[in-house]
Amino acid sequence: MPPMPARRSPFRAPSRPCAGQRGYSLVEVSIVTAIVLLIAIAGIPAINGYVIENKVPRVGEELQRFVARMKANAQGAGTAPYRDVDTGILANALRSSSIVAVDGSGASAVVAHGLGGAGTAGSGAMALSPAAVGDGGPGSGFALTLQDVNDAACPALASVMQRVSDVISVAGRGGAVTVKDALAEPPVPYDPILADAQCAEGDRNTFVFTVR
Repeated sequence: MPPMPARRSPFRAPSRPCAGQRGYSLVEVSIVTAIVLLIAIAGIPAINGYVIENKVPRVGEELQRFVARMKANAQGAGTAPYRDVDTGILANALRSSSIVAVDGSGASAVVAHGLGGAGTAGSGAMALSPAAVGDGGPGSGFALTLQDVNDAACPALASVMQRVSDVISVAGRGGAVTVKDALAEPPVPYDPILADAQCAEGDRNTFVFTVR
């Protein structure tokens, strides 16, 4: 019988590293890390804009419900049903919301809309105040003001709120410009192109929604 061929062992000795192989130096690792960080930092505004854009419909829904509740409560309350409203009423109505953040109570409460700004008093917050609309005096209507809104919310925020607002103004590229006035003669319909043209880049836009 011919001799059986020798079987190879299933366990192979570790191969020796080639003479040209070496690890990464600290300088190389640092360069790669810096590049990754730069890419991440450059992408933050785009990510933030995407988050804000997707949040607009939910913020709009909260405000639409609030407007509907205010109008229902004002039925039969005379010619100036909103003369005593303030941000505290808005804060109480939205305190349980998972979309906006509420801090404090009363007229000094902070209601952060989450669409730009720092979410503190005077930056990225919403305010509620009496307004004079049409031929009525102060309190015949009310105004919702959103400060420091990011351009990623333009003009979608106005488009959502135009369904429940009589007058809408946008301030960003210069002073406030009225983009809808249902109380004018003749009425001025909502103009999304004009609203978009007023929006400035960044958290620099103020929206005022006036309701009768």
